[in-house]
Amino acid sequence: MPLSTLDRSVTEPVIRRLNALRPLSAEASAVLEHAMLEGMQRAGAGEDLISEGDPVDSVRIVLSGWLSRYKTLEDGRRQIVNFVFPGETCDAHAFLLTVMDHSISTMTPVVYSEIKRQRFESLLASDRSLAEAFWCETLVNNAIQREWAINLGRRTALERVAHLFCEIFERLRPVGLIEGNSCIMPVTQMDLADATGLSVVHLNRTLQELRATGLIALRERTLTISDLGALKDAALYSPSYLQLYRRG
Repeated sequence: MPLSTLDRSVTEPVIRRLNALRPLSAEASAVLEHAMLEGMQRAGAGEDLISEGDPVDSVRIVLSGWLSRYKTLEDGRRQIVNFVFPGETCDAHAFLLTVMDHSISTMTPVVYSEIKRQRFESLLASDRSLAEAFWCETLVNNAIQREWAINLGRRTALERVAHLFCEIFERLRPVGLIEGNSCIMPVTQMDLADATGLSVVHLNRTLQELRATGLIALRERTLTISDLGALKDAALYSPSYLQLYRRG
């Protein structure tokens, strides 16, 4: 039975993102859409979809909403190690490991699909383009983590925040979540501080500096980048690690 237009709109971010990484066959898109719709679930803001130490037996694919990957020290200090956006997978191949090494929490209400390991492996085995697309996503996530390590280890505070904003913009673009030069920004300053390794005071001061230069506007949960090229220059940013622009 063909999927309805409404159904396709729900799964569209995932198909768009995977196609940006590796073109999917029509058959692969269809079987993946059906699997995602069958496993569709919802979660409210502030919920852990999976916690560090939990066993992994399924794959979670985000259809809408924002999540964060994080680790917490014994004294309660938190480090956000990445965000997860619509169209992205929380743990595409984590089921190959024994347990999760980090937690994934919702930052907004989220709609996601949970596909059990056996079903997911069958999907990958049925179509080479689908298997390659998900492996590409895993490799891109590894590249993102390397960039975040450079952010924490070498970039200045202004470069860190500017780099994060550029990355968010570039990751939301392929799934159609950019409107002109703006995108939603449903995160708190505490979240941004935990993602950039800054104190909230230092993060606030850095945001004020970016606003003062006219590079960004951040109000009412919306980020506007007046000159993306200038912000990339300030962040020493290149989007090549996201692998979203294929040759030719």
